[in-house]
Amino acid sequence: MELRQLNYAVHIYNEKNISRAAEKLHIAQPSLSQQLAKLEKELGVELYHRTTNSIEPTYAGEVFVAKAQQILDLVEQLQSEMNDISNLRKGKLVVGTLPLTGAHILPLVLPEFAKRHPGIEVTLVEDTTANLEQFTADGRVDFSLLTLPVDEPSLVVRPYATEEICLAVPSTHRFAEIPEPIPVKALKDEAFIVLKKGNGFRKITLNICEEAGFTPRIVFESSNIETVQSLVAAGMGIALVPNMIAESKKGKYVPVYKKLTDPAPSRTLAVAERRGRYFSKAAEAFIQTLIEVTPKAFRADKS
Repeated sequence: MELRQLNYAVHIYNEKNISRAAEKLHIAQPSLSQQLAKLEKELGVELYHRTTNSIEPTYAGEVFVAKAQQILDLVEQLQSEMNDISNLRKGKLVVGTLPLTGAHILPLVLPEFAKRHPGIEVTLVEDTTANLEQFTADGRVDFSLLTLPVDEPSLVVRPYATEEICLAVPSTHRFAEIPEPIPVKALKDEAFIVLKKGNGFRKITLNICEEAGFTPRIVFESSNIETVQSLVAAGMGIALVPNMIAESKKGKYVPVYKKLTDPAPSRTLAVAERRGRYFSKAAEAFIQTLIEVTPKAFRADKS
């Protein structure tokens, strides 16, 4: 049994499709199928049930992949330690990120990190909060950039920034011309546009409304914050948005952004890592860069 065979089995499990797994692994699909058959013959068990349109793990496959993932994770941690010994001259980081946060922070972080540590390769994994928590717990990413709260008990978090949450309203809305901050409880009867389930900021929106004593009336849902804002600008409802979004949107066809009060809501951005997992010097260097450049994400000029 070889490490590459463990990697093949894990990729097939994650993709639930041999062709997609082969594409991710950059090998031919027939070659991957042959390697899987060879591994199953060596083990004396069938790891996957194959049908015309799908491939599903057997009980043996579930057990094998769980152990294989642990072994591959240990190998990656060992590689990270060896890279640290080589004093950050080379290495690799796999970073989990939320689409909303990553789109505004990572374009500032990645160029600066690459300038400081050109030998470190960074791979991004963009997904929902729930999936990123699981990927971090499984060791599929070195750490993830999430927002609090984090529910997965095996993870520890390091807050690195707090930002204000704003209200987005259409330009024709009665709140648009009010100069004072809007009390959150005044939103009780409004039509809300929110992100779909699985997005961390949706949970933040619902929690803010709950703390103000009401359940929001949701009229539209989207997986994209840009779509949410476009719907608000079109007069379809209101939305809560992070300040970094409000600061980045200037122009004619955008919502009007208002401050909120009683209380003024905010969200906390955090790095989540698995408890007890080796955290490399490259990862620490990335976090340090993140902390230094993140304040720029909250400024309109980004200078």
